[in-house]
Amino acid sequence: MKEENPIEESRRYVKNARKALRENGDLDVEQNRYRDDKYVKAAGNYLWGGVLIALDAVFHVKVGRDRVDIDDYRKAVGKRDRKLLGLVNDGYDYIHLNMTYDGCLSKMLCDEGFRLANQIIDRCAIMLYGTTSPAA
Repeated sequence: MKEENPIEESRRYVKNARKALRENGDLDVEQNRYRDDKYVKAAGNYLWGGVLIALDAVFHVKVGRDRVDIDDYRKAVGKRDRKLLGLVNDGYDYIHLNMTYDGCLSKMLCDEGFRLANQIIDRCAIMLYGTTSPAA
C-alpha cells in the first residue's frame, strides 16, 4: 500500500521499523541490547528507506534507473541546507552503516537512529509543505 504523500510514506517506514524491533527484537533489558542482529538490520533497512523517500521528494536525486550514491545526496542537500546535511551524515552512519550493515545490538544506537530518521523526515516535510504535518 503505497501512499501518495512521500512524507507519510516515509513515516510509515519508520512505523514498520519500530514494529519490527518491538515485536521481534529480543531486548535484553539488563544490558539494554538486542540479542539478534536480524531485526536490528531489518529496522535499519526500513528506516533508511524512509529517509531516502523523504530526501528524494525534496531533492529529486534519484533520476531514472541509475543507482545513486550517498555522495549524490550529500551534494544536493549541502547546497540547500547545511543542518540537514549534518543530520543526513549522522543518519547514514547510525542507520545505514551501524544498524543495516553491522546490525549493532545497542538499543541506544537504535534509538538514535530512530531520532535521526524522524528529524530528517520532519525537516524534509517543512521544505516540502512548510510544516511537519502535511494535509493528506
